Amino acid sequence: MGGTIQLMTAEVTEPPDGGATDDDLVSLATQGNRAAFEALLRRHYDLMHRVAWRMTGSQTDAQDICQDVCCALVERIASFRGEAKFTTWLVGIVRNACHDHHRRHSTLTRLKGHLAVLADMAAPPDGRDLFRRSWLASELARLSPLLRETVVLVVGEGMTHAEAATALGVSESTISGRMHEVRRQAGLAKDIGDEF
Repeated sequence: MGGTIQLMTAEVTEPPDGGATDDDLVSLATQGNRAAFEALLRRHYDLMHRVAWRMTGSQTDAQDICQDVCCALVERIASFRGEAKFTTWLVGIVRNACHDHHRRHSTLTRLKGHLAVLADMAAPPDGRDLFRRSWLASELARLSPLLRETVVLVVGEGMTHAEAATALGVSESTISGRMHEVRRQAGLAKDIGDEF
């Protein structure tokens, strides 16, 4: 709460120079500089949205997740210690938000399904979010969630195995093993680069 109050009462300045590093912006943001915080969000919003969209397969869900992450960053920005790149740390937060969103959505979907059966009111699909259907039908969607998130970071975001390992909280050899498994699975070895 103290960080929030400090952020609310900090002097509003012009956005920092576009040449400022992420570390510079984080340092200013943790001191309550709103312009630096906003500059970080502007700089990395596309990355957050892209990762969330690829992990969920839904533009709508990705927007919701990004909104949640942006709100959470107000409190969490002070926990960034600089042990990894800011973007690696941020992708880890987005990943966790995707998992949380999926858990909430799964629980709600099950509840709605049970209620629809009880009320005999199950409606046919309404055709919204066509991307979700095509994405789920793709080879990428057939991967386990662990393999999918690894591919999203390594192939989709161009992270090194070390960066992806940090973002996912696993060892670098685990990332290498997962990527080997992805290549081994049928249909993905030749197409993995084309999906992204």
